[in-house]
Amino acid sequence: MARFRGSLRDMAPVSHRTDTPLKLWVTLARAFDAVEHHSRDSIARFGLGTTEFGVLEVLYHKGRLPVCEVQRRILVESSSTTYVVDKLVKRGLVHRRPSSRDRRVVLLALTAAGRRLIGRIFPPHASAIRRAVAALPARQQAQAVRLLRALGKGAAALVGGPSETSHPSRRRGRSASSR
Repeated sequence: MARFRGSLRDMAPVSHRTDTPLKLWVTLARAFDAVEHHSRDSIARFGLGTTEFGVLEVLYHKGRLPVCEVQRRILVESSSTTYVVDKLVKRGLVHRRPSSRDRRVVLLALTAAGRRLIGRIFPPHASAIRRAVAALPARQQAQAVRLLRALGKGAAALVGGPSETSHPSRRRGRSASSR
């Protein structure tokens, strides 16, 4: 359905070329895809998937956490988290242990090998991301952070959910340092 500007008398349809919200969405999606490509390539160099990297990275920056908190921070489905954690445990990079306070809670922590691995691979990954966003000077990067945070919160408020987990398509491995 066409949208109209001005009074009913004018009835001028809004050109799709000047529909700024739609243009914003397309531009945002393309920018995300371009930067995420750098992230995926950086992570793949180390033989990890984005979710595996996300689990290691959140534990590296935040320390021991309950599985549900790791899941919330890296924005992936519960079944995916369980599968990825199982793989990391088998590789000797993460260990599980029950919480001493609540038997229903399982805590995750890096093993010494996991800490060494993420400590070695995170710095070059962070450099790759810095290079990927370097088209904007630091001041514009900070401005983009503020604008995108406001956009995410506003969009989430419309559907009544948190901006980071309100839609399955947003449930991708992300850097804990970005949260």
